[in-house]
Amino acid sequence: MDKLNRYSDLLYCVLRVVLGLMFACHGGTKILGFPVSSYGPAASTLGFVTGWIELICGFLVALGLFARAGAFIASGEMAVAYLMTAAGRGIFPIANGGEMSVTYCVAFLYMVFYGPGHWSIDFALKQKAAARIAS
Repeated sequence: MDKLNRYSDLLYCVLRVVLGLMFACHGGTKILGFPVSSYGPAASTLGFVTGWIELICGFLVALGLFARAGAFIASGEMAVAYLMTAAGRGIFPIANGGEMSVTYCVAFLYMVFYGPGHWSIDFALKQKAAARIAS
């Protein structure tokens, strides 16, 4: 198992990028109509607001740029989405159709506490600033 630990930073980066891009795709569908999905473009002000949050925060998380802030906002949006759409239909997310909202919410919340990781723009900027201070 210790041999697998050396890949944990890389796999966290893959998780962050994939989750961020999938989240951005939801926003892209609502705002840009791309990628095409069964959801379609946003039809209300709330849809446009959530679309922009998903698009911007998704890219921030994927790039690892202001990743904690982006993940915090995205997690909050998914908590609100769950409460507004699924929670009224029952207590179990798998039964009320809210499992994706809960999954996104918890994954982004984890990213808030874990941070952007070593393979991110935030980490590179931090290293560059530390090197500038040291020299």
